[in-house]
Amino acid sequence: MNNLLSRGAIAAIFRGENVSCPVLQLLACKKMNAAASGKAVDRYRLMLSDGEHTCTAMLATQLNEMVSTGELDVKAAMKLKNYSCNPIANDRRVIVVLDLDIVKKGSEIGVSIGDPTPMRAPGQGGGPAPAQQQSRPDSTVSHDPPQTARPTSYGTGAAPASATPNKQGTFYGQSNSAMGGSTTSPKKVQPISSLTPYQNRWTIKARVTNKTAIRTWSNARGEGKLFSMDLLDQSGEIRCTAFKDMVDKYYEMIEIGKVYFVSRGTLKPANRQYTSINNDYELTFNNDTMVEPCVEEDVSIPAVQFDFKSISHLEDTPEDSMIDVIGVCKSTSDLTAVTIKSSNREVNKRSLQLVDDSQKEVSLTLWGKEAEDFDGSGNPVIAVKGARLSGFGGRSLSVLQNSIFQVNPDIPKAHHLKGWFDSEGHSQDSQSISTRQGSGGGGGANTNWMTFHDVHAQNLGQGEKPDYFTVKGTILFVRKENCMYMACPSAECNKKVSENGDGSYRCEKCSKDYENFKYRLLLSANVADSTDNQWATCFQETAEQLLLKSAQELGSLKDQGEATEKEFNQVFQDACFIDYMFRMRIKMETYNEEARLKCTCVSAQPINVRDYTNKLIKDIRLMASA
Repeated sequence: MNNLLSRGAIAAIFRGENVSCPVLQLLACKKMNAAASGKAVDRYRLMLSDGEHTCTAMLATQLNEMVSTGELDVKAAMKLKNYSCNPIANDRRVIVVLDLDIVKKGSEIGVSIGDPTPMRAPGQGGGPAPAQQQSRPDSTVSHDPPQTARPTSYGTGAAPASATPNKQGTFYGQSNSAMGGSTTSPKKVQPISSLTPYQNRWTIKARVTNKTAIRTWSNARGEGKLFSMDLLDQSGEIRCTAFKDMVDKYYEMIEIGKVYFVSRGTLKPANRQYTSINNDYELTFNNDTMVEPCVEEDVSIPAVQFDFKSISHLEDTPEDSMIDVIGVCKSTSDLTAVTIKSSNREVNKRSLQLVDDSQKEVSLTLWGKEAEDFDGSGNPVIAVKGARLSGFGGRSLSVLQNSIFQVNPDIPKAHHLKGWFDSEGHSQDSQSISTRQGSGGGGGANTNWMTFHDVHAQNLGQGEKPDYFTVKGTILFVRKENCMYMACPSAECNKKVSENGDGSYRCEKCSKDYENFKYRLLLSANVADSTDNQWATCFQETAEQLLLKSAQELGSLKDQGEATEKEFNQVFQDACFIDYMFRMRIKMETYNEEARLKCTCVSAQPINVRDYTNKLIKDIRLMASA
């Protein structure tokens, strides 16, 4: 049993030696709760033994499942396939376990092997002297044969000399002289995947794959500016943000596509709501951060890494997710200007229709300069890293400031999609999972066309997720009772307010009193086609479109009482018996312990006669060929 462990391995690791795949025993495992530690996910602290000494270690979060499933249990012997030994406070060290194999289960061993004593870092008065360790005949630290070009978990095959990983998982980068320094010793760097908040001194060598424009802010606490960038090496990627003085120091120097040495900085849990990067942490530059350019190009460090989702899978993806997507630009809308309500700023936007070989289609919105410069001629392939998925009107995507947007990227997936579209995709009908804004009903076979009879016969809306469909319908009746409510006047809040009795209004969500309010529409309309009818709820924008009046105009008519009652009623009468292309959302919801089917009008567009006629011709041809 004593020969099972790599005796002396911990002492050698603490001395900075390269130990290949040491076999250690797990003596203890303690869960550090995420809420208590302030981290994004739970972490596990380990006590490891080599039979002679024990040390503290941290388990990488991607290995948490091995503990929760019982695969890794106390007293188990495990081979560390990949790890790093990092200094922490007071010259102490901690091993971060990045990858491991179970050699023997703890339930099979059942006892602690040897009589180990705690290992302390060199200079703390503890641990064996180097001479003692070297004189031991049994102080071998590896059971594996020597390796000359062992593949690592950070790439395939042996890494080039410019970024060769040692057996511990640390990279050795270019010499300082390559960066203009005076010494020729190599710069010791470690992989991005090994970075944790427990480390103080570290250096990574990574490629900048994206850099945002400088953004400014001004609030009660002061003014400032920031920019973000994405760093990538063979092990993974991380989002970095620089503020104020760091912006002036590094923004002009950093270029997309170049490789840099980055050392020191503040690591904190990543906010997954704003990034698609697969890392538990994100990096913030501080006064100790150093960024140095790597003069020689390092081809071992990859370019942008994508994790593409098929368009057909977006309907099952949670709203507000950050995803990577690729597709052929099937069509584009004209450039339009919109006003951002929160800042009252006008920006340009353009919508693209992306399609892939799943024969699904999704709307992608570009903003600002990207919208102005985009040319959709020739049906280019579009790849986006970090697009935001919205649930408004089915499913749609938006390119953000932090997103990476590429046209005709030189990657295998893009070449495959272009070949598919040119040979067959351009002539195939695709089904849209988005509402086609401004199309005037020109969805054709690209939307889920149904009649109300089909909707009811197929029991749409009964599943866990809502169903969406498009129907050509006529408004039969619009309820004017309870068609609007008094809402919070704040631009970010539309919750209902209550009267205080003194002329002010209370918003419970904002916990504030206001002197006024704004009207919001909540309209109920009965819509029919040739087969059946359906009651549907229409919210603010759609309701204003159907009534041809704004909520404030309608509220003003209502407040004037009898003087404008006839004009008020006429608005609802004029809205009836008009045809639209309706995009509907239907879902079974429970209210007051009563389940009922709720249908919501996502959009209502005037009928585009040409596009709708093309749809009818396609339907006739399809029926004739059946």
